[in-house]
Amino acid sequence: MKKLFYLLALSLVLSSCSEYQKALKSEDIATKFEMGTKLFEAGKWSKANRILALIVPNYRGKPQAEKLMYMYGRSFYEMGDYITAGYQLTRFENGYPTSEKAQEASFLAAKSYYQVSPVYSKEQHETIEALEKLQLFVNKYPDSEFLPQANALIKELDFKLEKKAFEIAKQYNSIAYFESSDYTAAIKAFDNFLADFPGTSFREEAMFYRLDSAYKLGINSIKSKQETRLNTAINYYNSFNKFYPNSEFKKEADKMNEEMTSAAQQYNTKS
Repeated sequence: MKKLFYLLALSLVLSSCSEYQKALKSEDIATKFEMGTKLFEAGKWSKANRILALIVPNYRGKPQAEKLMYMYGRSFYEMGDYITAGYQLTRFENGYPTSEKAQEASFLAAKSYYQVSPVYSKEQHETIEALEKLQLFVNKYPDSEFLPQANALIKELDFKLEKKAFEIAKQYNSIAYFESSDYTAAIKAFDNFLADFPGTSFREEAMFYRLDSAYKLGINSIKSKQETRLNTAINYYNSFNKFYPNSEFKKEADKMNEEMTSAAQQYNTKS
């Protein structure tokens, strides 16, 4: 029984392959269209794409072109060729704006850019482009069934940019030494980060490392600059302590503040 089942399955596979090869070699574009549609609906994306690509030029301006171009663009997405998918699906939406598939094509085109967004530690050009495309989709189709997915992707990409900016600022702090003035750069980076991402989940850490950078800059400054820098660092401490009185960094922050306050006392004796 198992042997019979195997033979039947093998026969179907061989028959399918034979039909596909015949369609590839056929000069009848209708035969290719029919086979491409059959393969697409069966989820055989690579084969469908290969055969559809052969007839795309033949269907321009014809009624079947809309279906063909949708299947062609979608097959690139399902194959994981997201760069080409983004281009082809955008082209489909622009060419057939009233199509019932236009909204789906628009979403998948935007999602294609999301798919090529790299890890946060790398250059984020694709991430920014993906955010722009997704936001355009949300603005254009505010009632879309794909809206929850689009918003979730936007949130994920926003966090990636947030993480990138935080890690850059933190790196300034970790590699800095006084003579290089990198602590000044670190402070500015954390200031910019907190301004750009006011609701960030890294706010506590960013405020602490900003304090840490300002503390190290102030303590190691020459006399002519030390008073101003210490006062700035103490203000950062007060702000950090106000918002995070029970922070895991409190003990370390308090120690910094004691040292800074002690160092600043020499300047407070002036009348």
